[in-house]
Amino acid sequence: MTMTPERWEFLSRYAVDVFGDEDPHLAGLMDRAEAAGLPRIAVSADVGRLLLILAAMTPGRIALELGTLAGYSAIWIARGLAPDGKLYTVEAAPAHADFAESEIARAGVADRVEVIRGEALGVLPDLADQLGPGRVDFAFLDAVKSEYVDYFEAVKPMIAGGGLLVADNVYASGHAWIDEGYGTDEFNRRVAADRDFDAVATPMREGVLIARKRG
Repeated sequence: MTMTPERWEFLSRYAVDVFGDEDPHLAGLMDRAEAAGLPRIAVSADVGRLLLILAAMTPGRIALELGTLAGYSAIWIARGLAPDGKLYTVEAAPAHADFAESEIARAGVADRVEVIRGEALGVLPDLADQLGPGRVDFAFLDAVKSEYVDYFEAVKPMIAGGGLLVADNVYASGHAWIDEGYGTDEFNRRVAADRDFDAVATPMREGVLIARKRG
């Protein structure tokens, strides 16, 4: 069977329909974000559930997210953490960070999430000093795609043995694909070739990379 664009769209819609069940808060979050002037950008609901499951498969003590936007993925991740776990989510746009904080509180996970304001590459050195090496159980990259390689190099020492690194949009973002100067091909190959990680990318949505740090 040839995988046509129409079949691909069907499978994407099917995955969201079957695996993307949301509670009322999450179901309305992006409508509220759009009404507040934020871009309607977030992982799909099935990818959100994947983030929850993956976070829950780790000890779930410390998690890191680069790219908060409206807080949609942060809520999914926080729900997968241990009861005393903590997610540090980094957002460059102050208005996005403010909105995300309010939604995270409304979702009932404010005690497990800290929104950090600033550019990811500027924030990461201090955050690495604060958390220490080898203590992050789960990391999710979803910020500036052309900076993914730099994120990887900065985050790698922070991830615990057995911890997970997950990255969104590793095959595409909107209409830009990996073979069109998109920027994630180098990242994908760098992670795949790194002997400290076992990695794979799924074709969910626009590509989700999952890598487990050996240790």
